Amino acid sequence: MKAHDGMYIGGEWRPAAGPDTIAVVNPADEQVIGHVPAGTPEDVDAAVRAARAAFPGWAATAPAERAARIGALRDVLVARRDEIAETVTAELGAPLQFSRAVHAGVPALVAGSYAELAATHPFEEKVGNSTVLSEPVGVVGAITPWNYPLHQIVAKVAPALAAGCTVVLKPAEDTPLTAQLFAEATAEAGLPAGVFNLVTGVGSVAGQALAGHDGVDLVSFTGSTAVGRQIGAVAGAAVKRVALELGGKSANVILPSADLAKAVGVGVANVMGNSGQTCSAWTRMLVHRDQYDEAVTLAAAAAAKYAPGERMGPLVNAKQLDRVRGYIEKGVEEGARLVAGGPGAPLERGYYVSPTVFADVTPDMTIAQEEIFGPVVSVIAYEDEEDALRIANGTVYGLAGAVWAGEESEAVAFARRMDTGQVDINGGRFNPLAPFGGYKQSGVGRELGSHGLAEYLQTKSLQF
Repeated sequence: MKAHDGMYIGGEWRPAAGPDTIAVVNPADEQVIGHVPAGTPEDVDAAVRAARAAFPGWAATAPAERAARIGALRDVLVARRDEIAETVTAELGAPLQFSRAVHAGVPALVAGSYAELAATHPFEEKVGNSTVLSEPVGVVGAITPWNYPLHQIVAKVAPALAAGCTVVLKPAEDTPLTAQLFAEATAEAGLPAGVFNLVTGVGSVAGQALAGHDGVDLVSFTGSTAVGRQIGAVAGAAVKRVALELGGKSANVILPSADLAKAVGVGVANVMGNSGQTCSAWTRMLVHRDQYDEAVTLAAAAAAKYAPGERMGPLVNAKQLDRVRGYIEKGVEEGARLVAGGPGAPLERGYYVSPTVFADVTPDMTIAQEEIFGPVVSVIAYEDEEDALRIANGTVYGLAGAVWAGEESEAVAFARRMDTGQVDINGGRFNPLAPFGGYKQSGVGRELGSHGLAEYLQTKSLQF
């Protein structure tokens, strides 16, 4: 797609308030593929004013009509699936097949789920002698990351629209073209002017202005825990609603009764998908001491299948590449053993890193505690189930995880004791209706399904 040189505000593309632009770089070949405007506080203010003006009319729109508009948006995303996939591949670097299936396919699925929820959710219910109303919070400031550029937009915008809220979106500066394409889709779907607005820009300027704007009633942010703390502090000072989906360091717990080869293979695939740039990736593989050597061998063999430039794309930018390489070097320095990959550049051009597997990792090592956000797996041995639980719960994060066992009931019993928001049982499938979000420093609130819709609603009770 051709980049727009303006902001999408009030149902039209408007010139940016300032002259500065952001270069969009293809991480696979390091070439500039376009420029978008770098938004200013003035741009953010114009977008918030447009959203505020559109709010009363959209909030008063019947849920069935809101559902119809979201359904139309879903249809546009489906129709433009190839263009979406090509755009994501160009600015994020994901292999085209992965972009089609995940980056383009999942957002359409999520949008469809909210079209249904908007039509069926009980926005009004009787409770004893009261009528309880679920009303839209107001104007939503959505700040989204680059790793799943369209999914994260849809996971915020679709439930906000279903609730009756209006939205101002500030996407990540690395992947703004996908956000511009989404803005086109909202127009094509017939959303009223001002219901959805887009301001591109850097987080420290446009993102900060949006989070702190007096006209924003709720800030929904996905990104690092460090930035989430700052946004939470700003929102808290203004007594403003906030939803935060932050970092993760998820455990893939393989109990002795599990199918070891399957659990290891799926676990490695989970981390290598999207080049490891997934906050819920199971980057810590926990294996019983008696099965440890076999698991390490299997993990190294599985990682070797993800050839950089073919089955695995690059990291999003040079800063991210340096970050991941630094963590790999730190792992070696602290005594972990490389059994696959390493910090070296596998290709001459592009922000690529080799799929990497560490053995002899102890739970207190940096690579076992901090979020790397790259294709790096740490295989950790445990002595018994209590030891596995201690290791699994032994980080500041609690976003996701996995448990494998011969009997489903055994895996479920372990998962119930994990301090994390979502656990896959023996390779459980993605469910767009299931809530996603974290415990501890992995965030506040939930996305997807009815729980995600509830984030954008406030309650009023009428007493009779």
